[in-house]
Amino acid sequence: MSIAGGRLITALRSRRGLGIFASHFSAAFATLAGCFQLIVAAHPSSPLKGIWPIVAMVAASLIWAGARSIPRTLVSREFTHPNFTVTVKSGDLFSEDSDLVIGFTDTYDTSTEGGDIVSPESVQAQFLRKVYGGNLLELDDALSEALRGVAISRVETQEDKPRGKRERYPVDTVAVLSKETARYYCVAYSHMSNDLIARSSVNDLWRSLSNTWSAISRHGHLNAVAIPILGSDLARVSNLGRESLLKMILLSFVAKSREGLISRKLTLVIHHRDARQVDMNEVRAFMNSL
Repeated sequence: MSIAGGRLITALRSRRGLGIFASHFSAAFATLAGCFQLIVAAHPSSPLKGIWPIVAMVAASLIWAGARSIPRTLVSREFTHPNFTVTVKSGDLFSEDSDLVIGFTDTYDTSTEGGDIVSPESVQAQFLRKVYGGNLLELDDALSEALRGVAISRVETQEDKPRGKRERYPVDTVAVLSKETARYYCVAYSHMSNDLIARSSVNDLWRSLSNTWSAISRHGHLNAVAIPILGSDLARVSNLGRESLLKMILLSFVAKSREGLISRKLTLVIHHRDARQVDMNEVRAFMNSL
């Protein structure tokens, strides 16, 4: 069995996959049936009669629906005026040959010890391991240098926040870090409560994305940029699903790009474990509507 066939069978085992297949089948069959009726009306003596034309339409509709329902792992669109490309794919953010956007909280906490401040499985923890080799002091020094000159909005007391960092920066702050040949845009899009729970909102994320694109425009030299689905893990944004968050990120980037070119290429990377929660056919349709 082909890889595409295997992906189709897997998709059809879910209720959502069956619904997508049924929708494509209905649309295809209705279109073919309409064409058939027009041909018969225009040519009453046409040989297209009996059961075989119906069988052919059903077969063609099944093939079309199957092809349209195969789960995609990558969708892309090229935009003009200005010229840039947006790609959505499943994969590993840190394997992308591009600058990266990394989500943080307003305290820029970095410690993964114990897992209650920063989850060891988070993108932020991977950033510490894969880019800074687990050197927490080096990362903290780089963040402090990048945040020099940014007004601190509040300083928590040790009594109020016993663990983690206590200096708070405005939500939507972007710290720009450079490591070797890449830049990393560390955006504070959520608030870290004193009980170590990250919280965000649609408004916080939208403002943070806008500031991120502005920072990339200033520092990025039109380099390729990759971004994960911000707000999809511990800092859930108003209970929005991954697909809704993904669309929000795409809309924000395209809207900002209409004001001025930010990057020649944006790649939005979906972690492999989350790929089934995103309908790539729906994402493709959304991208084509922008």
